[in-house]
Amino acid sequence: MNPKSEIRNPKFKILICLTYYRPHISGLTMYVERLARGLARRGHSVTVLTSHFAQDLPYDEMLDGVRVIRLPVAFKFSKGVIQPGITLRALAQMLRHDVVSIHLPQAEAGALAFLSRVVARKPTVLTYHCDLQLPPGFLNRGIDRLVYTTNQIGIFFAHRVVAYTRDYAINSPLLSKFLAKLRVIYPPVELPAPDARAVMAYQERFGLNGHRVVGFAARFAEEKGIQYLMQAVPRVLQKIPTVKFLLAGENRQVIGENVWARLGPQIEKYRDHVHVLGTVPSAEMGNFFGACDVLTVPSINSTESFGLVQVEAMLSGCPVVASNLPGVREPVRLTRMGEIVPIKDARALADAIVQVLANKKNYVRPRAEIAQTFSIERTLDEYEKLFGEL
Repeated sequence: MNPKSEIRNPKFKILICLTYYRPHISGLTMYVERLARGLARRGHSVTVLTSHFAQDLPYDEMLDGVRVIRLPVAFKFSKGVIQPGITLRALAQMLRHDVVSIHLPQAEAGALAFLSRVVARKPTVLTYHCDLQLPPGFLNRGIDRLVYTTNQIGIFFAHRVVAYTRDYAINSPLLSKFLAKLRVIYPPVELPAPDARAVMAYQERFGLNGHRVVGFAARFAEEKGIQYLMQAVPRVLQKIPTVKFLLAGENRQVIGENVWARLGPQIEKYRDHVHVLGTVPSAEMGNFFGACDVLTVPSINSTESFGLVQVEAMLSGCPVVASNLPGVREPVRLTRMGEIVPIKDARALADAIVQVLANKKNYVRPRAEIAQTFSIERTLDEYEKLFGEL
């Protein structure tokens, strides 16, 4: 064995803490799942400590080389959970691991970071996925403030804080206070190229042949801005009467949301042009993007910090129309593979969709060019480097 190689590439025992893990579906859980599996694939020992948010899930299991420990939930509030035993269980696990990776937003972030750095004396890295901004309401405003405070405490005790982009960090009310601790690491992206036969199956199933196709891939949640996409539908149809819309993502059972109920009548009104797919398995997302001519990311606030689906779409040859939000605009800025539109502006969104559909070939970039900037291997390299430094 080469001693220098062993020093350069040590294997770590890594503890990852977050509120929700798979099978919960969100950009955050996809990020952490890819990170955990990738680190395990490279020979690290990875444990995920998360919530037992659904009764049919095991409390302790191995998934793709990753040990997943789910802690009992006393009760849920809005999109959060209360786990009474998390601090003691987390400390016990911290003492058995070399590095602690905490993913925010998380109500217990402050306590976990304090335990990790001060009590267990472990290198502590916080990955800041996004700000928390719950729907209107007195109780939700109180929860927002509480989570903001505990996240602030968590960052204070952490050795480093990881953000997806500097653009998002400098515009975040919280992250902008801790730029000295900042490490920018692009999120992990892994997606097979579209399979031509599977793309044809999508086209046949929804009658897409001869039509331009607009895609959406996210939970039906307020912050994802799907309501503005639906407002844009009539204007797009006015200019391109044969256009079709494919809406992928969890819709009816989204925690803390009622978007589906509100949009149901509008979706029904345009049922000849709007198809709701529900959750698409991760392995098939490349085929979904391959069936689309443009993907929309009409997010409306800082709970969206990047939009992983943008890069996945670009890797599949599908341009993007994205909101002009810090971080969210980064992929289009870097690749020039799409258009950026003002937030909450259905008219501008519609016009950009039409612009891309009419000139798609001018927006598409080679897959290899996109993969040079965004890849899971690059993300894993950066995390390994950061853990090694600490």
